[in-house]
Amino acid sequence: MTKKIVCIHAHPDDAELFAAGTLSILAGKGHAITIVTMTPGDCGSKHRTASEIAAIRRREAAAAAALIGAQYICAEFRDLAIFETDEARRRVTVLLRRIQPDLVITASPVDYHCDHETTSRLVRDACFAAPAPNYDTSPWGDWPPMAAIPHLYFADPVEGLDRDGNPVPPHFVVNVTSQMDMKRSMFGCHESQRQWLLEHHGMEDYMKTLDEWAGKAGSHAGFAFGEGFRHYRCHPYPLSPLLEDLLGPESIGRPAAASGGH
Repeated sequence: MTKKIVCIHAHPDDAELFAAGTLSILAGKGHAITIVTMTPGDCGSKHRTASEIAAIRRREAAAAAALIGAQYICAEFRDLAIFETDEARRRVTVLLRRIQPDLVITASPVDYHCDHETTSRLVRDACFAAPAPNYDTSPWGDWPPMAAIPHLYFADPVEGLDRDGNPVPPHFVVNVTSQMDMKRSMFGCHESQRQWLLEHHGMEDYMKTLDEWAGKAGSHAGFAFGEGFRHYRCHPYPLSPLLEDLLGPESIGRPAAASGGH
């Protein structure tokens, strides 16, 4: 049965870094994929204005999503300005009501960037709020409440580490070795980020870094390339392993130290 799957991350290129291979596998199995970025990447340039780079990055994100037949939506927050406010939580909730996903993938709750961490918390809470009829999101769109809380998964943080450099082990790793060409192509759509990542992050070759990070994730489960995920299993979120079931056992590896934490 076809499922609706949404990946909500902070910035254009985040979904490609952490989940593109997995999303490509799911799209190939006929599932409906939506990629949402919280911001249009408006601070991602030292040479263009915020509005100029935002317009470029929206186009790049849409082009990347189109490679796997996915829809792209920008939630139109702004870089370094995603905060846990009442309005922000309702805006994210209405996005879920608009898409009506069965499964949500979002950023790690611990990561190097404040936008990643706040996105994770907002999406987590919006998953809980989306089925509550009395949670009013009408100022941002007339979309009905969801029927139930969707399955929620966190993607790996950058390099699989928290802010102190401690490992954040995934519950499982998806083997994306066969999808690396597509993952590279999707990431390559974000051409405007080459200069930004060099100048601000010191990342000389962003494609090499993509391969290195996917290789590190894959190594947890003996794969050449992988993407790690944690299933949020706190009450009352769904406990059944929907993402794993949709991907199939041939795509899933379990790190030796994997645990059942939240």
